[in-house]
Amino acid sequence: MKKNLINGVLSLAVILAFLSLNLGLNGQGMKTNFAGNWAFNADKSNLGQPPQGQGQRMGGMGGGDMVVKQEANLLTVDRTRTNPQGETVNISSKYTLDGKESVNTSPRGESKSVATWSGDGKSLTIVTTRSVERDGQTMEMKSTEVWTLTDPKTLTVNTSMNTPNGERKTTMVYNKK
Repeated sequence: MKKNLINGVLSLAVILAFLSLNLGLNGQGMKTNFAGNWAFNADKSNLGQPPQGQGQRMGGMGGGDMVVKQEANLLTVDRTRTNPQGETVNISSKYTLDGKESVNTSPRGESKSVATWSGDGKSLTIVTTRSVERDGQTMEMKSTEVWTLTDPKTLTVNTSMNTPNGERKTTMVYNKK
């Protein structure tokens, strides 16, 4: 009887170990994959009102097409947009998907970002801090982007950015090419 009890406990332990391993793998495999070529959809996007004194300038907040690559623990975003002077600007950013800080450099300077998954793995939040020099003063700007797939062919990026002139919120919608 003691032997049957031990065998039963061992069998249960093996089953529980298998289930927990399987659940752990499924949890990692269930994260949204944002990879693809994305075209900005101006009609479905909401650029919001720019903070006082900033006119209709887009800044780095989107408005162009993107190519997104997602491999293992790395998200690479290549954005192409047109600046106010009509020139094409390409900006590439890389984010680790493990909650560790990523550093990116652009014409606007260095930025530090942390990307974290929602508990269900369906959305990705990227918090970015950038030091900007303006009129001889250095100020810190912080933005939060929340990426979600509204459907397999529609990417929505909700952004909230704190600027010296106030907060700006936008919703950028992209269609998969």
